[in-house]
Amino acid sequence: MGFFQPKYQQCSDESLMEMIARRDEWAFDELYRRYANRMLRYFYRMLWQDEEKAQDFLQDLFLKVVEKASDFDPGRRFATWIYTLAANMCKNAYRSQQVRSIMVRAEPGMEGPTVAADEGGVDKALFQNGLKQEIAQMSESHREVLILRFQEELPIKEISEIVGCSEGTVKSRLFYALKKLNGRLKAFDPKNNY
Repeated sequence: MGFFQPKYQQCSDESLMEMIARRDEWAFDELYRRYANRMLRYFYRMLWQDEEKAQDFLQDLFLKVVEKASDFDPGRRFATWIYTLAANMCKNAYRSQQVRSIMVRAEPGMEGPTVAADEGGVDKALFQNGLKQEIAQMSESHREVLILRFQEELPIKEISEIVGCSEGTVKSRLFYALKKLNGRLKAFDPKNNY
């Protein structure tokens, strides 16, 4: 990474991409600064908490950003574009036989409804562990929309662009994923303990 350049902080992501297409390294540094940690977390969650694989994918992603800079449509949101690239990379990894062999690992950090131990006697750590295990066992499409919606906090419209399906399909996947989680984690509902 180069040195910090304050004038680039004022630029939109889309403008930075136009500069990157003209081989402006400072623009790349600024875009990397804005998105590297976010995309690393995304890859870490999507690739079963494999930090090394997440780092590799992050580097590959930003290589693609540079290689495809001239293909980027500045009329489109950059955030949607980079998540689409990242999601496609994950889908390709899922198809790979090597990645399939590690799918049984638990999914870290998926935030969901939490219950403290003093609220009905449910052990929060036990609940979080159960939640992670259930998410890890979900289909790729359900896990993907859950992560994009509840961890990355993206709107439904943007998720639909990233995963390449209609907003209704995204809502449906979220509904069924949450319904499945609700059914499987019912034992943690304090109301069921009476």
